[in-house]
Amino acid sequence: MSTEVVTPRLRSTAKRAAFWVVGAVVVVTIAVITLATTGGAQDRAPLDPQNAAPAGAMAVAEVLRQQGVEVIATSSLTETRDAIDSPSTTTLFLFDPGLYLTDEQLEDAVGLADTVIVAEPDFGQLQAIAPGVAQAGVVDGPLEADCELGAVERAGVVSGESQGYRVIDDDAAALTCLGSGDGVYSLVGLEDDGRQLFVLGATAPLTNELAIADGNAAFALGLLGSRETLVWYLPSFADVESTESLAELTPGWVTPLVVLLALVFVAAAIWRGRRLGPLVVEALPVVVRSNETMLGRARLYEKSSARLRALDALRVGTVQRLAALCGLPSTATVDDVVGAVSSLTGAQPHEVRRVLVDADPGSDRELVELSDALLTLERGVADRLRP
Repeated sequence: MSTEVVTPRLRSTAKRAAFWVVGAVVVVTIAVITLATTGGAQDRAPLDPQNAAPAGAMAVAEVLRQQGVEVIATSSLTETRDAIDSPSTTTLFLFDPGLYLTDEQLEDAVGLADTVIVAEPDFGQLQAIAPGVAQAGVVDGPLEADCELGAVERAGVVSGESQGYRVIDDDAAALTCLGSGDGVYSLVGLEDDGRQLFVLGATAPLTNELAIADGNAAFALGLLGSRETLVWYLPSFADVESTESLAELTPGWVTPLVVLLALVFVAAAIWRGRRLGPLVVEALPVVVRSNETMLGRARLYEKSSARLRALDALRVGTVQRLAALCGLPSTATVDDVVGAVSSLTGAQPHEVRRVLVDADPGSDRELVELSDALLTLERGVADRLRP
């Protein structure tokens, strides 16, 4: 009789895992290549002079450079301050939809150049730099030229969706352009001590998608290219100021919770250690009695209700002993043992096979009955062979 035991090997496990490892590497490689080839332009912010996507403004920036305007892109207030050498010959374009700048930083940025264009400011930004101007909602184009500003006059018509603003300070000397009715304008100019501040709601003409529509190009180039230098400032995380420490940012309940979890961990370790008892030093190799192993396995089978597994363990021993009693070779199969036992005892082969192989106990009572049947079968063969 031959008994074959199949156990998992390191090589077979590695072969099964190789497919998933190779698949994961291929997916990661494709993702990296995709991000490298297509993600550059899309990840940049709208109105970014280095963004070639439809919402970017690379086209306007490149044309301005061709016309002799020095275009400098900055992403922090420090870079912007360093880039402006001469306020009188510099136009500062500022667009902060992410609200990175505080009111103090915004006021500081507006004071860096004599000509400043703030694109689509919200309520808080207007309160900081132009309290006499208020938001008035979204405006659909096209917008006709309606003021004496050169960029607007040359454009004639400006198209694209815009933000509208109202001048709520009657005493303010404001230049209002690109009106859409009801006192709403998409370009408001304010002057203070020789400095010009433009609140720009018509940002669509600056984008790559709409720069060549109607008079958008003339408007964008005339508004941004009126000075020798254009500093294009898009605030970023570099402008975020944080003076608070990690302890100040941590909620008050975190520290007590961490201490409580540490105490629970220590208590659990002590409890488990006491439950398992002290460590016992024993010389190796350790001799374990066969009855101890048998009882341990029996308890495990009983705990997990593994009746068939327990019965199979008894069957393996019975088949081996029956093969030896019948004088069969070690290469004999279970069918050979069934045939030999049937011929010796006179029992039906299917009944012998049911006891040795086929029967599946559904309860503890059936398990005991089959165990007794194995013992009876083995004793019957021994009695037949006894002289």
